[in-house]
Amino acid sequence: MNIDNTASQMRKGVLEFCILSVIKQGEAYPSDIIDKMKAANFNLLEGTLYPLLTRLKNAEFLTYRWVESNSGPPRKYFSLTEKGAAFYKELEATWNELANAVKAVTTTEETSTDHNNFNTQ
Repeated sequence: MNIDNTASQMRKGVLEFCILSVIKQGEAYPSDIIDKMKAANFNLLEGTLYPLLTRLKNAEFLTYRWVESNSGPPRKYFSLTEKGAAFYKELEATWNELANAVKAVTTTEETSTDHNNFNTQ
């Protein structure tokens, strides 16, 4: 089994949540999203981001507005819709539940009672 493939699949599983988290913080331009993700050690390519933004927009979770640029074509800035904010809350609850479950499964408590856990009657 290849760890790189497994790690990639795990990242893909949380990608929507992370992107929506960035946009939830305020209107975002795609390159700003990529920069924020890279700063968090979450490598994200434009070829992955743009189709996902389109899918989220088509699902009515995102909206965008065009902003004129002094250094090139107009820029598209994305923000959450009300429907997107509600979806984000659901994702956040799901993530917290999953993270807590994983932590519970992968964390071991080394206590003295674990070593003497038998009945002497």
